[in-house]
Amino acid sequence: MKKPVIAIDGYSSTGKSSISKIIAKKLGLVHLDTGALYRGITWFALQNCIFEDSSIDLKKLFLSLDQIELEFKNDQGELVLYLNHIDISRQIRTNEVSENVSLVAKQKEVRDFLLQSQRNLAEKGGIIMDGRDIGTVVLPDADFKFFLTASIEERTTRRYNELLELGITADKEKVKENLIARDKIDSEREIAPLKQADDAIVIDNTFLSKEGTIETILSYLQNI
Repeated sequence: MKKPVIAIDGYSSTGKSSISKIIAKKLGLVHLDTGALYRGITWFALQNCIFEDSSIDLKKLFLSLDQIELEFKNDQGELVLYLNHIDISRQIRTNEVSENVSLVAKQKEVRDFLLQSQRNLAEKGGIIMDGRDIGTVVLPDADFKFFLTASIEERTTRRYNELLELGITADKEKVKENLIARDKIDSEREIAPLKQADDAIVIDNTFLSKEGTIETILSYLQNI
């Protein structure tokens, strides 16, 4: 029997990736963090495709997409993102990448570049994929769809603590401003905006722990 395809969408810092990773482990599924893919392309752009004022040269990035090879490798049970055979899992979590990823992610050329590879990974089933447009665009026929949300205050605290744990210096107010800006860009972009699928199960985890959110999702997946 083919294992299910699960889509988890939602706002930044609702725990999509870490929650999806744990659920995948519990159910014996593959987890794909699509946000990491967009962060990988953003990091590449910041290293190779910038103007003198340090802003991203999108035209140069589009022409350079054929030079980008992104892959996840299993490192002691963890899927680690590699760009052109270099581990960039830590680099993609920096403030600089966070401040630019929405700009990159809303570009049609970038989304088209990643779309088919994401669909190919899901063809055989047995995958849980998280992002912002998985249930609406990437995998509209997913067996299960969830949409995570939480208050901006709670998401700011989570993101701030995550950065500190990574050893990255952060200003809490700036983190909040970045999240608000990303919400606006992600929700209003013309190509594949952040949107709840009509058939998605909505979970507000403002007052739910990570464990509580996982238990809630698993309760819908009991019979798979």
